[in-house]
Amino acid sequence: MKALLTLPLLLLIAGCKPASESPQTSTTKSGKPQVYVANYPLKYFAERLGGDSVEVHFPAPADEDPAFWQPDDDTIAKYQAADLILMNGASYSKWVDHTTLPDEKVVNTSSAFSKDFIEIKNATTHSHGPGGEHSHSGTAFTTWIDFQQAILQAKEVSTALQTIVATEAKAEIEQRLSELEKELTSLDNRLLVVGKKIAQAPLVASHPVYHYLARRYDLNLKSVLWEPETVPDDKAMEDLKSILSTHAAQWMIWEGEPAQESVAKLKAIGLKSLVFSPCGNVPDKGDFLSVMKANVEALETAFP
Repeated sequence: MKALLTLPLLLLIAGCKPASESPQTSTTKSGKPQVYVANYPLKYFAERLGGDSVEVHFPAPADEDPAFWQPDDDTIAKYQAADLILMNGASYSKWVDHTTLPDEKVVNTSSAFSKDFIEIKNATTHSHGPGGEHSHSGTAFTTWIDFQQAILQAKEVSTALQTIVATEAKAEIEQRLSELEKELTSLDNRLLVVGKKIAQAPLVASHPVYHYLARRYDLNLKSVLWEPETVPDDKAMEDLKSILSTHAAQWMIWEGEPAQESVAKLKAIGLKSLVFSPCGNVPDKGDFLSVMKANVEALETAFP
């Protein structure tokens, strides 16, 4: 009789176990392949190409640069347990150097053009956001703002997704890739036209993240180390004026919408502002493609 009473009690306790302790996590209940990505462009590519066939996870906080973000142990474990891990390559995710990911699940989406990486030397160490101090020395990693490279990365994503989805989903992924490639090619062609109109006129950028943009579209670009939300102090303005003394730019390209006081300070020295967002993290509105279209339109408006 005692044994019969014990069994219902054990079942009751098991039924009251919190969901967070269940061996089946929320990321696996759907039964879909789980994809973890290094940045927002890869999240966009994976979601757009994979559709309902996969679940895509991008756990970096909204207020951090994913390139310098350090995931905690639980998050790293989720990457390790994923069916597919999409990395940007070009030394993008610094945290990978200090952990181990299963090689058979990792796809370096920039491997097709690795021989064309741009190496940066003697970059200044600085800090912004909660990520602490860092340097942009090493390999330039904002690969996708050369839209031809973005296409190559999207193709790598497509190929990788097709290894983990059902057979009937593969043709849909190919069709979506074809549509995405057309849209990125259109943006690429528009920027090539803008580059010719700019015709090597000097430009300055708020941050050293535009190396591939400058190379692909033949822009004569020099960078400072400013943040859109921070108004430049006197030293920052003097450093900029030093650059302008030999690089007579009329436009500053910002990563995000700059503070109005910053815009006013630049206007006072004859410098206009435009935004070209690399979109490494999830945008406040729109998606990767709409942000890139807005970027292209900003340059087309500045250089009609």
